[in-house]
Amino acid sequence: MNIKKTIFEGEGVTLDFKKTITSCEKIARTMVSFANNKGGRLLIGVADDGTIKGVKSEDEERYMITKAAQMYSKPALEPIFEEIYVDDKLVLVVEIEESNTKPHYSLAEDGKWWVYVRVKDKSVLASKIVVDVLKRSTNDKGVLIEYSSKEKALLEYLEKMQRISIKEYCDLLKLSRRNAQRILVNMVLSGVIRIHTTEKEEYYTAA
Repeated sequence: MNIKKTIFEGEGVTLDFKKTITSCEKIARTMVSFANNKGGRLLIGVADDGTIKGVKSEDEERYMITKAAQMYSKPALEPIFEEIYVDDKLVLVVEIEESNTKPHYSLAEDGKWWVYVRVKDKSVLASKIVVDVLKRSTNDKGVLIEYSSKEKALLEYLEKMQRISIKEYCDLLKLSRRNAQRILVNMVLSGVIRIHTTEKEEYYTAA
């Protein structure tokens, strides 16, 4: 791994910089969001702007990460550690692989467990639909879609308007939020539509 090149590429969906670990809750959130996505790497000892600061106490950082992975994540995570020296400074690389037991939850400061996903360089709280998609994407049953008028109406709308939110879909067909969620989850899982999560909103487009 060329660490300088990796740092130069900047934080993103699969990469996060941490100057130091200050809280098990916060680091668990990032690790869980990697596991729920395509996996990712944490570079400890690197500031947000990419400056290599180095790790002061490697044992302490490892301890915090291991604790966060085992006690603040469920199911527990298995971080893989690697030490890399850059210009005499130690960077601790923590790899979190994509999980096959999604979704993973992280323990928040309020004592509740939440699911996070990675959106660009941030760990974002997952909506109920995303959680359902994660839950069901790990079982191999496959989704059989029977196109009713509700699915057809959604695809026709997307052809015209390109994108739709859950609220717009509920309004379009006078559906309850729960019914709309069930239809959207099935259609995402069968690859007919795509879900897009940003920090501000969530919307759907044709796949």
